Amino acid sequence: MGGERLVDRSVRILQESGCAPIVVVLGAWIGEVPGAIPVINSHWQEGMGSSLRTGLDYLLTTSATSALITLVDLPGLTAVGCARIVRSRAGVVAATFQGERGHPVKFNREHWAEIIEIAHGDEGARTYLRDREDVELIEIADVASGADLDYNIS
Repeated sequence: MGGERLVDRSVRILQESGCAPIVVVLGAWIGEVPGAIPVINSHWQEGMGSSLRTGLDYLLTTSATSALITLVDLPGLTAVGCARIVRSRAGVVAATFQGERGHPVKFNREHWAEIIEIAHGDEGARTYLRDREDVELIEIADVASGADLDYNIS
């Protein structure tokens, strides 16, 4: 976007929103990501769930108390939107866009083990979020967009 790789843009936005450290889970494409800790997902073919598990497994080795989870293919992601999610004290938080849930989402550490257990395929944490009544929903459509760039690389 504008000459900036999506992954670099995502890292910059997360830095601007106050996130630290920033962990980027890499799989099919492995390269340098300035400003982020690269974590390799050797099972990336299994889907988004394996990337989520890999990232949370890594964070369990740190002193991090919460994790903001997002995707790199969200061109409408903004630091202001991420900061709203980060500031919440709730244990489970999801962004909404005109009432529709999307990324980013935030989980406090006490939720990670269960998410690691159930995150498979391309579901990620969707099932975990859907089955909970204590998810704080934060509207960010006024400052961000949840539209993603799904495309095939050939």
